[in-house]
Amino acid sequence: AVVSTQSTGGLWTGGDKTLLDIRVFNSLAKSNMNLTLKQALIENEGHKNRAYNERVLQIEKCAFSPIVFSTTGILGEQAQKFYARVAAKLAARTRQTYQHSIRYIRQRLSFCLLKAVVASVRGFRGTKATRYDADRNDFNLLYVQHDMLM
Repeated sequence: AVVSTQSTGGLWTGGDKTLLDIRVFNSLAKSNMNLTLKQALIENEGHKNRAYNERVLQIEKCAFSPIVFSTTGILGEQAQKFYARVAAKLAARTRQTYQHSIRYIRQRLSFCLLKAVVASVRGFRGTKATRYDADRNDFNLLYVQHDMLM
């Protein structure tokens, strides 16, 4: 499983810090073969909650959200809520529709998951990622350009 820990502010409530623990797991691995995909997602979220939730609440004094994906792009329950919240905030900030925002986020997510799978198979061999500035891009223009290339 590929694991990352990130922190964000003001995600669920204004001004509060939220710790995100991100896990990408292989749903076709031998350890997951006896589980349905939904059971594997719930098990991975539960493992993260049992391991970190109490510590984050007591010591870090912030919210905790385990974000779990399968390598095939299926999101866990908390991940779905997280991406819906981010899309709503992004739509309000950029004055785009929620549908355009969530579509854009899902496209970015699919490429990020693909990168994570490739990196876990062959190792990381790239340059440092650049920070995305949502204020400088028009989502509709990005889709028009993408559709023209197809």
